[in-house]
Amino acid sequence: MNYYVKVLQNYVNFEGRARRSEYWYFFLFNIIISVALTRVAMMTNSKVSFLSNIYALATFLPALAVTIRRMHDVGKSGWFCLIPIYNIILCATAGDVGDNEYGADPKAEEIAPM
Repeated sequence: MNYYVKVLQNYVNFEGRARRSEYWYFFLFNIIISVALTRVAMMTNSKVSFLSNIYALATFLPALAVTIRRMHDVGKSGWFCLIPIYNIILCATAGDVGDNEYGADPKAEEIAPM
């Protein structure tokens, strides 16, 4: 859940890199919350269906930002998130070790002693 909150706090940050775990945990919690809101809307005869739409709109920019940062982690431009199957492959691929043109290695930053 920490990664989900971290992505929401960085919702307009399209620069830098995002680890695989940050991307996939955000994706997981986003799907869980979306499904739960849809179920609630279905049980209440669509009176509350606007909640799932509002949630989808509210998380669109954070999802796009973390996807672009994930593309940066594997050394690709953010535009690669527009290629349907290849972007999923890139999101599942391990990031570049060390710094690349998009920033410092986020894995090394978490491991480094303070």
